[in-house]
Amino acid sequence: MKKIGLVGGTFNPPHYGHLLIASEIKEALGLDEMHFLPAAQSPFKDKNTRVTDEHRLDMLELALQELPESSIETIELERGGVSYTFDTVKELVETHEETEYFFLIGADQVEKLRDWYKIDELVNLVTIVAVPRPGYSLQTDYPVRFVTIPQLDVSSTELRRRLQEGISTRFLMPQSVAAYCEKEGLYVEPK
Repeated sequence: MKKIGLVGGTFNPPHYGHLLIASEIKEALGLDEMHFLPAAQSPFKDKNTRVTDEHRLDMLELALQELPESSIETIELERGGVSYTFDTVKELVETHEETEYFFLIGADQVEKLRDWYKIDELVNLVTIVAVPRPGYSLQTDYPVRFVTIPQLDVSSTELRRRLQEGISTRFLMPQSVAAYCEKEGLYVEPK
């Protein structure tokens, strides 16, 4: 049976934290591939800070050049609307019956699992994997597999701020993505 890790997010923009988590989890759990799932609209994030889906896909493609055995799954973008993990995983499981899926979440989501759409059904379809981080509770009533990996304290929010203020993003995001942001004028105020 094929084992695939799923990394959901807005990837606005993608950064080395996303790549590090995917790479480390793939190795730690012996997964065959990592699939990145850009959300059409996260139920937990403000859509006003987003760039177009096309830009997010382009940036993710550039970032994943540094991560072999990874790909982009566009199921949520194709479906549109709010992206619920349950809907996505259910469709993937029904389409690929010979695949075992592992859904990666950040430590910030562990205590929020009770608020996830159809969480009681989701945990029967997928193994939820979380990466502990200082300052976040790991208490949950749901089955979560915790994997400790090296930490890289970077966020898309911080990167958008740095790009807007003209501060270097070197060593925080792939330079191909930074160059794309600069070329396309992303995350800067129009003059």
